Amino acid sequence: MTRREKSIIFVSRDHLTEASLISDLPNDTDEIQFEVEMIQIIQVRDLVGDGQVVKRRVQDGRGDFPMDCPLQDCIMRIHYKGYLPKANGLIFYDSRKDNPGGEPVVFGSDEGLVPEALEMCVKLMLPGEIATVRSTSEYAYDKFKRPDLVPEGADVEWEVELIDFEKAKDWSGLTFQEIMDDADRIKAIGNRLFKEEKYNLAKAKYEKILREFNHVNPQSEDETKTFLQARYQLHLNVAACFQKIDDHVKAIESCNKVLDENPNHVKALYRRGMSYLAVADFNEAKSDFNAMLIIDKTVESDVKAALAKLRKRQQEAEANARKQFKGLFDKKPGELSMAEQDESNNEKGTSDVAREQEVIPDSSDLTKDSSSGEAERNLALNHQYWRNWFKRPAAFRQSIFWTPLYALCFFCVVIAILIAFWKG
Repeated sequence: MTRREKSIIFVSRDHLTEASLISDLPNDTDEIQFEVEMIQIIQVRDLVGDGQVVKRRVQDGRGDFPMDCPLQDCIMRIHYKGYLPKANGLIFYDSRKDNPGGEPVVFGSDEGLVPEALEMCVKLMLPGEIATVRSTSEYAYDKFKRPDLVPEGADVEWEVELIDFEKAKDWSGLTFQEIMDDADRIKAIGNRLFKEEKYNLAKAKYEKILREFNHVNPQSEDETKTFLQARYQLHLNVAACFQKIDDHVKAIESCNKVLDENPNHVKALYRRGMSYLAVADFNEAKSDFNAMLIIDKTVESDVKAALAKLRKRQQEAEANARKQFKGLFDKKPGELSMAEQDESNNEKGTSDVAREQEVIPDSSDLTKDSSSGEAERNLALNHQYWRNWFKRPAAFRQSIFWTPLYALCFFCVVIAILIAFWKG
């Protein structure tokens, strides 16, 4: 049914069930007729899918959902009242009472000026709509400045009214200077968000400008220079955001977008070098730091500090590697470590002696026939030797694979056998 629709519904006795909202249903008739009118539809949305942020529409707004919602890049004007559902509905903020002159709250999309849950829900509202928003502390004030009356970790509920909103300025028809001024305004918001450690929101602002820059065409040499400098800086700001969230691969990609056009960009080299250092690509990091010094001698102190940090990180990595493979390279080729011998002895015990006695004949048997006994004994010893050889995979790996000289010898022997086989 749609809102304000009226219907007549016929229900047979076989389909009648008990209902708490309708009491005393007759049970002596085969069919019951219901007259129903849909007065209002209350829309309920679970914004994050786990019940932590739930929006419930109280009053419908104007327009069509979602075309007339402030989904992105908008300036929104709202009134809201916040209260604590677990503290007998204690009101901790009311914009109509607490703001000077009862002015509404004005904020832009993705600027971090209101709690995350509140902004998520406002983006899905229509002008004139009133809704209640219930949120856990994670999406409310855990990551936002908490009002004095809100305890740490408290769930909150807001009653919100979207008064109206204004879409972002369209750059088409603007002069180059007007475009750059608006870009600087958005970048300043991103810089503020970066300082507030809201790196994903800051990155979104920088990337928005870069998308819009794809449609900007500078007309003069000065405009081109200004435009390129602004674009390079935005790419490096995006790289800085990726570095802060430990995504150094994407940070390197952002730096490459600058260095592909301007290989001598010192700041891009430094930022990329630091990301290479973070992912332990020491050779690439050193190359970038040295390139900085060749291009600009004034950054010598920065380069020395970066190289010192690189050497320290490299030493730490080597120490960790030695610790991880401790004892693996300390033995001579073909030599078993004492640990391996002890482990082998513990596992085998006296069973190895028994197997050895089964293979090697007793000396009293050899005196019966010295010629045939000696041949049998040599054969048994040879067989036992090769059995023991292949029971020692650690020694085999060390002597053949871990030592380059032995690996080369092994390769040469294999080649010689193949040549002999081919000629034969």
